[in-house]
Amino acid sequence: MQFIRFTTNQQPHQPRLGALINDQVAEIIIPSEYAIGFPGDMAGLIKLLSDNKMDLGAISKSISTDSSKLHQLSQVKLLAPIIPSTILCSGSNYHSHNKEKANAPLSGKEPEFFVKTGDCVIGPNEGIIHDSLLTQKLDSETELAIVIGKPGRHIPVESALDHVFGYTIVNDVTARDRQVRFKPDGSTWYELGRGKAFDSSAPLGPCIVTADQIKDPQALHLRTRINGELRQSGNTRDMIWSCAELIHFFSINFTLRPGMVIITGTPAGTAWSSDKSLGGNWLPPEDGEEKIVPAKGYNLPGDIVESEIEGIGILMNRVI
Repeated sequence: MQFIRFTTNQQPHQPRLGALINDQVAEIIIPSEYAIGFPGDMAGLIKLLSDNKMDLGAISKSISTDSSKLHQLSQVKLLAPIIPSTILCSGSNYHSHNKEKANAPLSGKEPEFFVKTGDCVIGPNEGIIHDSLLTQKLDSETELAIVIGKPGRHIPVESALDHVFGYTIVNDVTARDRQVRFKPDGSTWYELGRGKAFDSSAPLGPCIVTADQIKDPQALHLRTRINGELRQSGNTRDMIWSCAELIHFFSINFTLRPGMVIITGTPAGTAWSSDKSLGGNWLPPEDGEEKIVPAKGYNLPGDIVESEIEGIGILMNRVI
C-alpha cells in the first residue's frame, strides 16, 4: 500500500490519513474500537499495526468507499506522510559520494551519525527555504528513508528488515558551508549540527510504500533533477552499509520505535562535487546510461528540486 497524509480544499487545516489508489485518494477511517487514544497521525497508525491491533488487511477494509471520502489526487494537497519525532541520519554511505568530495577521517569507516527532527520536515510541493544568513551553499541529496514499524533495541542485522514498516523519500538538504570545515593542515572535519538540521532541511514524501511492496531495498534507482537537469543517478546497491546494517547500527544507541525514520545516504552528483573550494573533485562518467549534468552552483530561489526513487515516486520542492 501507499500511505499518505493530505488535506482537502474544503478543510485545508484538517490533516487526514489516506491511501493512494491509482489517481484517487481514499481516506482511512479507523474503526471505533481502535479509535480511543488514537492520536490521528501516521505514527499512531503504524503503532496500531505494531501492537497487532490492526493489520494491513484491516486497514484495507477501513478505507472508506463513501464517495464523500474518495478524492481525486489532483484535488487534494499532499502533506509529508509522517512527521517523525526523530530522523536518524547516515552520511557518506555511498561509495560514489565518498569519491566526489573531501572526506573526514571517519568517512567510509563507520556510518556518519547525525540527527534531524520533525521541525526540519516539509511535505511535497512545499518550499525549501534559502536563508542567506544561514548558508550561501544550499545543496540537495536524494535519499531512501526507512520508516520503522516494529520497536527494538540491539536489533540483529539478520532480522532488521522485519522492523520496517515502509520506505519513503527524503531530500537531505544541507548547508555545505556550515558542514565542511578545514583545519590549518588542510584536513577536513564536518559540523553536522548547523550544516544539516534547520528549517525545511528534510522534505519528505510523497508517500510511504509498505515494505511488502519493496522486494529489495538494495536494488532501487535514485535520481535528482534540478530544473529538469539530471544531477544524481545512482542505485541503493552502492551503499556502504545496507538498510539492515543501518537499522542494527542505530538500534545500538536508541530503542527504535514505530514512526522513527532512518535516512541512508546519497550517491554522487551533489553540488558539493563541483565545488573545488570545499574539496569537490567529481565529473560524471562519460559512459553512463544517463547523461548527468554537473552542478554549476548551489540551489537558489526559484530552483525546482525533484527527488525520485524507483518504486516510491517523485518528491518535488521549490527553493524559496
